[in-house]
Amino acid sequence: MTLSTTVKAHGAGWRVAEVRCTAGPHDPVQEEQHADICVAVVLNGSFRYRSPEGTATLAPGAMLLGNAGACFACDHEHSAGDRCLAFHFDPACFEEILAATPGARRLSFTRPALPPLPGLARLIASAEAAAEEGALEEVAVELAGAAATAAADAPRRSAPDLRHAGRIAEIAQWIEADVTRKLPLDVLAQAAGLSRFHFLRAFRGLLGITPHQFVLHQRLRRAALRLRRSDDAVLAIALDSGFTDLSEFNRRFRRLFGMAPTAFRRLRRSG
Repeated sequence: MTLSTTVKAHGAGWRVAEVRCTAGPHDPVQEEQHADICVAVVLNGSFRYRSPEGTATLAPGAMLLGNAGACFACDHEHSAGDRCLAFHFDPACFEEILAATPGARRLSFTRPALPPLPGLARLIASAEAAAEEGALEEVAVELAGAAATAAADAPRRSAPDLRHAGRIAEIAQWIEADVTRKLPLDVLAQAAGLSRFHFLRAFRGLLGITPHQFVLHQRLRRAALRLRRSDDAVLAIALDSGFTDLSEFNRRFRRLFGMAPTAFRRLRRSG
């Protein structure tokens, strides 16, 4: 197992690091401790995260939440490797951000993670793009406030059924490997060896999102990154991302990101 951390940006009371892990099912699990408040966005791969606030399985688009001083452990019992963008805040910095954030009522998290949420999709894509563009401070502040607000407002989930966790993790990785192919529910369920009803319930229970929503999130996130990284035509990006026409892509993009693809592209920064 290797764990590499690359600091992408830092300032007074905050820093952002890209974390890559190559751990797999046979690697030992080590307990660690959050040195500060952490909001980590999962970019690739999946893993299980345990903290005093609970246990969660995280996949791309999810957010890991960690309180300063809390012990935690991550394992890859059903998958191998992941990549995250981790935002760290010292308590005074985090308190300052939350004091100016409507709806953020607590200075500590009461849940271990947030599933992929439509209200956070634009921020996550912006954060990944900003890590390359060198403009992370504003994103870090906005992300901290949004995560705290979402954690306060999101309904509490019941404990997931872990009997099919391995199969669901494999399907999530399969989807992530090629999101452009057609992946109807019956095909995914058959690959998992479950009925459509049981697969849908197990997938949503474990990852907090339906398979269809997960596919759309992955397609749109990759399209958003390409919009920020290139000057390619929006139509070409839409078709290459697995959408059949531009109108469908525009509608889906606006619904998830709250703005048109061209407006998101204009957020691109020069550095």
